[in-house]
Amino acid sequence: MNEQKNISIRNKRATYDYEILDTYVAGIVLSGTEIKSLRLGKASLTDCYCYFHNGELFVRGMNIAEYHWGSYNNHAPKRDRKLLLQRKELEKLGRSLQDKGLTVVGLKLFINERGLAKLQIGLAKGRKSYDKREYIKEKDARREMDRVFRK
Repeated sequence: MNEQKNISIRNKRATYDYEILDTYVAGIVLSGTEIKSLRLGKASLTDCYCYFHNGELFVRGMNIAEYHWGSYNNHAPKRDRKLLLQRKELEKLGRSLQDKGLTVVGLKLFINERGLAKLQIGLAKGRKSYDKREYIKEKDARREMDRVFRK
């Protein structure tokens, strides 16, 4: 059987910059060279966000590097990619985005057990700088507590 290594690319900046209110797992429409490059782990989610266009959800700013052996068939690394969600989920996200200060960001890019590329997206609210400092303090406190309990 074909053994695959587990590909999981995270957007570590998103949990720092945003408070995640709700998460969804969406499929991504990719070309052939994009999925090959993704299986090699050549992707980045920094500064990626989602937007609606004609009732469909797209992700912008996700970088999938060009496939090394792609020749003239290669893809554009930063192109907008369509996300696949259930109609109910799309409508719920659309209604949520009407609120001021909410956005949809990419959290984690992975390949599931069936070999399909998925993007975990999160409905997020931006944090202020003082919220970020508070988040760092809480995180350090949790880490310190774990250290004490492990001993």
